[in-house]
Amino acid sequence: MSHGPHMRPRCANTNPVDGKVVWAPVKSLWYLSMIVVALVAGTSTWSWQTSLVACLLTMFTLCCGHSIGFHRLIIHRSFECPCWLEYLLVTIGTLVGMGGPTKMLYMHDIRDWSQRHPKCHAFFIHQSGFLKDWWWNLNCDIRLDSPPEFVGDSRISQSAYYRFLDRTWLLLQIPFALALYFVGGWPLVVWGGAVRVAMSLTGHWFVGYLAHNVGPRTWYLEGHAVQGYNVPGFGLLSMGEAWHNNHHAFPESAKFGLERGQNDPGWWFICALERLGLAWNLKQPQDLPERSELKRIEPAKKEIHPFAQSQATK
Repeated sequence: MSHGPHMRPRCANTNPVDGKVVWAPVKSLWYLSMIVVALVAGTSTWSWQTSLVACLLTMFTLCCGHSIGFHRLIIHRSFECPCWLEYLLVTIGTLVGMGGPTKMLYMHDIRDWSQRHPKCHAFFIHQSGFLKDWWWNLNCDIRLDSPPEFVGDSRISQSAYYRFLDRTWLLLQIPFALALYFVGGWPLVVWGGAVRVAMSLTGHWFVGYLAHNVGPRTWYLEGHAVQGYNVPGFGLLSMGEAWHNNHHAFPESAKFGLERGQNDPGWWFICALERLGLAWNLKQPQDLPERSELKRIEPAKKEIHPFAQSQATK
């Protein structure tokens, strides 16, 4: 049975296969309301300025907040930085609108734990059809019949500030929206708020869907239900997260783009912090312990997951 850094089996029956997908009201209504506001109010408030602000804020919150603050820092601890900077990056990540730090750690690790088994529920592997997978991941949760025990990171659970973010992750959008209103009125609230959140959540899911279905692979993990794929062309847009085959191979590496031409803005940002003396102990693949199940594919193969291929032929 596979273990994750924060997941432990409760009993011999603990497994990532048996369970059911259920509608998550808060998650779903939050996401769908952002979609509706973006579609209805976005057309009447559009301008080049508002759309530029939405794009820049989306890139900023996803790169600095989600990719660096959440994913590479508090989830994988792939580098270190001052406490105040960690709090700032995680706060920016919370503004993406997915959840607070404890929720993000749990969501990531339950998926990661499940994918490291020979089999897992279809909810965790992005291979249930495009629309079904969109609905599941952005509007639903999974209830496993025998889930693992979540052992949270004490640096998060014992932090009063992180507990505050866990309780107020939705409410944080209010002061942010007020700031946008004072700068540019309702058009900026719509585009810097609803449109940004809708693009961020949908884009995050879409890149994840692609990265588990199509693209070249350099690495293979024996005994894992899911293999990550690199998605060329999405490196810049995804802040480097699209190099998902590399990430599956070396999850604790702060650098995702490992080959020439694999653009990784998240890694560039961390390196800039290092030059300023604000980041240290940056982990790369050569700094990590060897994994017996990790095999290199020579040469790298461009593949389409059999499920994705079957969907494309329908």
